[in-house]
Amino acid sequence: MEYRKLGRSDLEVSAICMGCWALAGGTVWGDQDEQAAIGALRTAVDVGVNFFDTAEGYGAGASEAILGRAFKGMRDKAIIATKVSPNNMHPADLRAACERSLSYLQTDYIDVYYLHWPNWDIPFEETMGEMLKLKEEGKIRAVGCSNFGVKDLGAMLEISHVDVNQLAYNLLFRPIEYEIVPACLASDVSVATYSPMLHGILTGKFATLDDIPDERARTRHFSSARRPMTRHGGPGAEQETAQAMTRIREICDEAGLPMAQVSLAWLLRRPAVATVIAGARSPEQIKSNAAAAALELTDDMVTALNEATEPLRVAFGTNADMWDTGENCRIR
Repeated sequence: MEYRKLGRSDLEVSAICMGCWALAGGTVWGDQDEQAAIGALRTAVDVGVNFFDTAEGYGAGASEAILGRAFKGMRDKAIIATKVSPNNMHPADLRAACERSLSYLQTDYIDVYYLHWPNWDIPFEETMGEMLKLKEEGKIRAVGCSNFGVKDLGAMLEISHVDVNQLAYNLLFRPIEYEIVPACLASDVSVATYSPMLHGILTGKFATLDDIPDERARTRHFSSARRPMTRHGGPGAEQETAQAMTRIREICDEAGLPMAQVSLAWLLRRPAVATVIAGARSPEQIKSNAAAAALELTDDMVTALNEATEPLRVAFGTNADMWDTGENCRIR
């Protein structure tokens, strides 16, 4: 496993981070066996993964609680990131949320504490002021933001440095490359990528767009006229997405490599990316994800993947909200 420095912090995190939202189960992910979840978390440690991503909003603390039980007695083996929800960004609410997360996680410190989404109704100065107090008190080690575009990231950086910005990024969704990645590089802000396989679409299990179920077809890739769970109200980019999927499959088949691992390995070659957050619900899944860190893609293969997804990159433009557009865009 490769380890990378997170921003200006003293944290060295594994290139593959285990995403823990699905461990909460529920309507989004379906039932989750807790022992399988704990087995996956401990297997992750065995294969070199030391970074784990959760949030208070994942199952209303259920995901955090599973991490707490899994790492009881071995807290030093895990670098844990969790997130405070936008509705908890008043200073008093932020502090209370932090204390709840600490309780669920059965720990007295959080390694990385993210602002999950921007809250434009509360001044960043108030929210960040409380985050810095929590850091001074040793309750958190590093401050991060999630889903912050150049405007909001810049406003945060005027107050204090943040070490990491967590963003949607994958072969089929590349808007952060235009403005956000350069801004992060210029300010020593690492990028942590979520949705690296686009809800399983980049695992290779779906041959065509029509094979993708509606609950996984909620992003701007899909037409709102055909997909009832989308929110953007537009035509999507189905032709570009289908063409990119076909070409990515061909490139992976020619190389004899699994699409899922190629998708993760491609992200690890991108500028500013410190870690790729990949969900896993079983020991087998985390082993497969971890193996991607050692996968060395040739320059020719990377170029081919870039070219295959360039029309889609152009179609999406600079809007880094994977679900919405216009005045409803949540990333600015």
